[in-house]
Amino acid sequence: MLDVGEVELFVRELGQRGDEPSLVVMHGGPDVGHGYLLPGFAEVQRHVVLFDFRGCGRSTRGLPDDRLQPEYVVEDTRRLIAELGLGQVDLLGFSTGGRAAMQFVDKHPALVRRLVLASTSAYDARASQEYLAGWEEYQRRERLAKPEERNSTIFVWDPAKAPAYLDLLNSLGTDTGDWSYERAMAGLIHPWFTGDPETILRDFAKPILILHGEKDMGFPVQLAERLHAAVPNSQLAVTPDAAHMCHFEQPNVWAQHLNAFLG
Repeated sequence: MLDVGEVELFVRELGQRGDEPSLVVMHGGPDVGHGYLLPGFAEVQRHVVLFDFRGCGRSTRGLPDDRLQPEYVVEDTRRLIAELGLGQVDLLGFSTGGRAAMQFVDKHPALVRRLVLASTSAYDARASQEYLAGWEEYQRRERLAKPEERNSTIFVWDPAKAPAYLDLLNSLGTDTGDWSYERAMAGLIHPWFTGDPETILRDFAKPILILHGEKDMGFPVQLAERLHAAVPNSQLAVTPDAAHMCHFEQPNVWAQHLNAFLG
């Protein structure tokens, strides 16, 4: 556990610190901790720092609702980097964590050397719906989805791999979160970033990797392509035949993209 002031964060470090910047990972949800991301980092050749957001997993739980806001996650991340003495880092944001990472580089650009936006979107839900509404396979899976499957048939493209992903989620036990979906739907959760995302990322003016699954049914790949076209300092790497959890479906391909980008 790492004390960052108001809260304690559960932190997991993979690999050894070296001369290269550490890779700090901001997970998604935030109704989970970071455990579901671990399969993607087994082959990543870098010191990796993963942590559970406040109100998630094994970090401080039971906070008042007004302390579960994106700006506090960004500040917790800054304090984590300082407390661990990491200096300038590479930053990876996955799904909702990608949106938090955009706010982080907007607020603290000097702390980040390279940015990875994985399975995320810079655009609002209406942009996703434009593509999902006409996607027959997505609509079919949505109709057949069961609550006990925990979106495994939506987040994983290959149906044969969905049970293993569900087993992973179920094996994590208390790796859940206090953030309320109802509060989010009621507009009580602050934006994960403010300002125009394309401008934020262009002004960041450092290398960005947009890492996405070809069959992502949370944030369709067209949104990743749109962001890449709008941000000249970005690269786009699309993992074929993989959905939102492409780090789980094709971990070796996912890690290869990260290793090539991080150098």
